[in-house]
Amino acid sequence: MAKGKSGAKGGIAALEQSPSHLLHRALQRALDIYVEEFGEGGITQRQFAVLAAADEREGATQADLVRITGIDRSTLADMARRMIGKGLLERERSNVDARANAVRLTEAGKLALTEARPKMASADTRLMKLISGGGRRATFLSLLRDLTKSAEPPAAKAKPKAPKPAPKDKPPKAGKAHKGKKAKKKAA
Repeated sequence: MAKGKSGAKGGIAALEQSPSHLLHRALQRALDIYVEEFGEGGITQRQFAVLAAADEREGATQADLVRITGIDRSTLADMARRMIGKGLLERERSNVDARANAVRLTEAGKLALTEARPKMASADTRLMKLISGGGRRATFLSLLRDLTKSAEPPAAKAKPKAPKPAPKDKPPKAGKAHKGKKAKKKAA
């Protein structure tokens, strides 16, 4: 005899008690509200996060934006490339670390962010109205902040190290040329 889904171990009842499942469902609802506010052709929620972070930290490196937004490095690099292509961001070598790229908003990026902020505020308001009571809303935001802070790797919490100076060119060791000749003799 087959067990019903609600009675099966790990079934619907278990999903209703799973924080990871419920967070995923809450994210789906939040993104649905976001799309309703921004429209299908609007910037994405992640693009909004990158624009807002770049606006907040003028000259931030892509690594800084990874730490601020929580978007993984490869995804953020791809997003930055596409946003540069759309004229929303521009990239240049960092003044602090010549190996890093600094990202800043273009005039079009500033305009897009200015137009997006009221829509984001509206989406956030709609989402929070789904939680009854002001005290519960404040607790919810506090709990979300706790979850995101605990997800930060220890390196993200530490101060960034100063860049190491570039290594100086060293002459090859005297024995290397000699070893190469021995290897050729053995191979012959």
